[in-house]
Amino acid sequence: MAALGIAMGGGNWFSALVLGVTLLKCLLIPTYHSTDFEVHRNWLAITHSLPISQWYYEATSEWTLDYPPFFAWFEYALSHVAKHFDQEMLNVHNLNYASSKTLLFQRFSVIFTDALFVYAVHECCKCIDGKKAGKELTEKPKFILSVLLLWNFGLLIVDHIHFQYNGFLFGLMLLSIARLLQKRHMEGAFLFAVLLHFKHIYLYVAPAYGTYLLRSYCFTANKPDGSVRWNSFSFVRLISLGLIVFLVSALSLGPFLALNQLPQVFSRLFPFKRGLCHAYWAPNFWALYNALDKVLSVIGRNDKWFGSAVPTHSPSLRDSLGHPHLHSDCHLGSRGFLRCLILCALSSFMFGWHVHEKAILLAVLPMSLLSVGKAGDASIFLILTTTGHYSLFPLLFTAPELPIKILLMLLFTIYSISSLKTLFRKEKPLFNWMETFYLLGLGPLEVFCEFVFPFTSWKLTYSFIPLFLTSVYCAVGITYAWFKLYVSVLTDPPVGKTKKQ
Repeated sequence: MAALGIAMGGGNWFSALVLGVTLLKCLLIPTYHSTDFEVHRNWLAITHSLPISQWYYEATSEWTLDYPPFFAWFEYALSHVAKHFDQEMLNVHNLNYASSKTLLFQRFSVIFTDALFVYAVHECCKCIDGKKAGKELTEKPKFILSVLLLWNFGLLIVDHIHFQYNGFLFGLMLLSIARLLQKRHMEGAFLFAVLLHFKHIYLYVAPAYGTYLLRSYCFTANKPDGSVRWNSFSFVRLISLGLIVFLVSALSLGPFLALNQLPQVFSRLFPFKRGLCHAYWAPNFWALYNALDKVLSVIGRNDKWFGSAVPTHSPSLRDSLGHPHLHSDCHLGSRGFLRCLILCALSSFMFGWHVHEKAILLAVLPMSLLSVGKAGDASIFLILTTTGHYSLFPLLFTAPELPIKILLMLLFTIYSISSLKTLFRKEKPLFNWMETFYLLGLGPLEVFCEFVFPFTSWKLTYSFIPLFLTSVYCAVGITYAWFKLYVSVLTDPPVGKTKKQ
């Protein structure tokens, strides 16, 4: 990894950051891993030992293949390396198989594929304006951004403790963002199309990509005030973008179309039979709704005033709330595109169906790019990141990981706040008194959930209380960050009125 950093020409400091975080990932290899470890082992077995016609039908394990075809082929490729470690991990009937060699292979496969994430971070740093760069290396926006991305607490614990392959997927997303910011639109569109066929959760941000590409690539000229020149629309460019999407989709879904299995594939990718909320409520609007609903149902049971109601939820509700004024904001250049992308991700997290708490990273990581540009964005980033990262704590519920998650989050949070405060020291404070009070409240919440509640009599009868409090408290902060970002998108003056593009 260190050699990779040097080869990219990012300087010794970038190599040191990459080497340091890679060593940390190696130290985390023996830690707890979740059922996602078995999920991916089972997918290795399915893709290695069964023909493609059975991949999306196999159901020996409850952890059936439910990612798009490119990820299935990714598992297939990994399986041909895995067989040299332990052939038994590739047996579909070896449920919950976790030999030491299997553990090492799967852990190192995540670390190795993070090379794409490292490269993407390097490319994103090239897109950062260095006007605010201080004299010291640690005060330079590129250095701060590199730390915020490479050492992101949420990504570290989700991938390298809990266990998933988000690193290289976010690498694809960040690299596509970098290519768009570098005006390499076709490359950016291609990378995002490929990403969608690796993991379909990225559909959340597709409206931002589509709108930005339409506005900045298909329309080739602007008026002096920055508005679109309608007669500059290029059908050739539109067709070229459509051709990219078609060819990538054909490569991914074509074999299953030939097998007449597309309905089966889509039933696995979009299992709407699952409930509105995950077992652990993601800290979003539905967590607040459920909490209020529970309170009112108790009051109603006692006073016969209220009844519990299940919300009617559909994609159209999410879309109407989640993707506001995309066309009007995405013409503001790179910052406008990034804010639209984050707003799409965050709005889908807030109102989506069966959202997992880990999906908050879809907003946190791209928000890192904005955080080193403006003080207002830095404030939103810090509130969103601190709250979103803390909401991931319940993923690591075993005692040995308690000091690890607390220490890593404290280090990341302290660095994030101190570095961004230094970067914007000539501007107004990043937090007002209310925001400061709220963020400090995470400390007492953690003390109660981890050190007080386990010793109370409530532990047996109300075991859900720590999860309930964590979800609801974090939902308040994330909702506040979402609203603050929403307002800034709607109220910031267009670039065209301040300077010509």
